Amino acid sequence: MRFRLFLALLFIALIPLSFFLYTVSLSIADYYTNQMANDLSYHANILSVSISKAKYLVNESRRPLFDDEIIRKSETESFRILVVDSRGIVVNDSNRTDIGKTLVIPEIIDALNKKDVARMQKGNRNMYAAVSVLSENSEVIGAVLLVAPVEAINLFWVEVGGKFALIAAVLVFVIFVLSLLFANLIINPLGKILSSVRKITDGHLNERIAPTGSLEFVELSKAFNDMTGKLEQIETTRQEFVSNVSHELKTPLSSMKVLSDTLLLMNDAPIDMYREFMQDINSEVDRMTAIINELLALVKLDRSENPLVVQQVKINKTVEAILKRLYPLAEQKNIELLYQDVKSVVIDADEMKLSLAISNLVENAIKYTNPGGTVKVIVDADAQNLFITIQDNGIGIAEEDQSKIFTRFYRVDKTRDRDTGGTGLGLAITHKTVLLHNGSIRLVSKEGEGSSFIVRIPIHRVVKEI
Repeated sequence: MRFRLFLALLFIALIPLSFFLYTVSLSIADYYTNQMANDLSYHANILSVSISKAKYLVNESRRPLFDDEIIRKSETESFRILVVDSRGIVVNDSNRTDIGKTLVIPEIIDALNKKDVARMQKGNRNMYAAVSVLSENSEVIGAVLLVAPVEAINLFWVEVGGKFALIAAVLVFVIFVLSLLFANLIINPLGKILSSVRKITDGHLNERIAPTGSLEFVELSKAFNDMTGKLEQIETTRQEFVSNVSHELKTPLSSMKVLSDTLLLMNDAPIDMYREFMQDINSEVDRMTAIINELLALVKLDRSENPLVVQQVKINKTVEAILKRLYPLAEQKNIELLYQDVKSVVIDADEMKLSLAISNLVENAIKYTNPGGTVKVIVDADAQNLFITIQDNGIGIAEEDQSKIFTRFYRVDKTRDRDTGGTGLGLAITHKTVLLHNGSIRLVSKEGEGSSFIVRIPIHRVVKEI
């Protein structure tokens, strides 16, 4: 991956660099060619004015001076000079080879038509510049053609090309080094993360990454460390859960083992003792069954393939049915069970699961409220949410325990919970059920003064106010 990234960075940098160098080189070549064309045109115009003023084309007696000026100018400037009359016949040639010939080329034709031109010939061998020669009456009496070889351009291009090659080589080397550095800068943190992922895969959940590199990699390292922290916390919770399950199941099994061994060791045990011991064993079996059933309920809630059976639920009637079922339990402890209907509400929910969750909360309130106390259930709503509040004036929950009460098998007072028949799973089931309904559950409690559980569930509509 490091090598592929290096090549990608290298090519990404080299492609625009090559395009830039190519464009610059063409621009320089065009600039130099245009300069040469302008220079030739300048000399051609000066020579045209000189020929016109000296009347070389109309005064044959001045021919020797004409020849001397043409030859001298050609030797001085290193270009060939040809002068034609108005018919295109060469009247003077610095090379002395084409005098008397008719010169029919586009540049001469343009010049005789009063159109000065300067252009590179096909094959890029010579540069031509042609201008017209005018009489005193501004009539075309001839034309001047300058022919310059392009060796100078070629020499210039060789010189510039060498410098460009050197610059390109330096830039390629710099890009090579920078690409390698950037590849390492990107891959090294990824390599550390990959190494840590492999360690976590092997079970080392305490693995952490020291934040290094760019801001993005620092954020990635922090996110990775947060993830591994949560994984470690989940693993710790899982181990505690297994330990708690083992402990909860071991206790009734141990009791049944002691009771059964006692009966087996007694040869003449009275029937009353047998009946008492069997009742105790039956109670322990019931306790184990309750634990297993609640564990199965939690497993079903945890499984993503076990969706809620959602339907429209008249929550007021559901709460009334729950309270009606729990009134006998409240009467046994002489507890007043109150119900306040603030609004009548219809929600989309799984009635069976939600009913079980509310029942757990109301039943817990009754269990942990002293005789003569009060438990109150309030159903209210706003435009978006249903609120079910379960209040009691019972024993309350200590502040240090409030954040843990929804943990599976967690008990504020293990002895008291066993006396009341609790498994430590009811609140965990309630919490999970509320979350599945996209809701939340909040606890407000003070030790010795009572507790309030506020359940919030999103709703579709409020039917009416009571």
